Amino acid sequence: MIRVVVACSPAPRQVLEWPLELPEGATVRDALQACPQLAADGAEVGVWGRKASPDAQLREGDRVEIYRGLLVDPKVARRERFQKQGARAAGLFAKRRPGAKPGY
Repeated sequence: MIRVVVACSPAPRQVLEWPLELPEGATVRDALQACPQLAADGAEVGVWGRKASPDAQLREGDRVEIYRGLLVDPKVARRERFQKQGARAAGLFAKRRPGAKPGY
């Protein structure tokens, strides 16, 4: 028997974990089926933060993670934040000391 943990985050700052004991040679699919309270249909899954297929074999101590989709593309969100801030208030040299040389 191997011990694994199945984790999911249904909402921000909320993590649910289920410790499981599975037979040797179990796959990610087996771990998801062993948790009846999960609804992981079509969701992306991974092991320790790396994307994994449902047929990936698990090892002792693995953490199977179920990922929810992004609501906003991070690149778009950053671009919008930058536009709201303005070019002078953002960037590497935005906070200069009074009397400092340009670029420092």
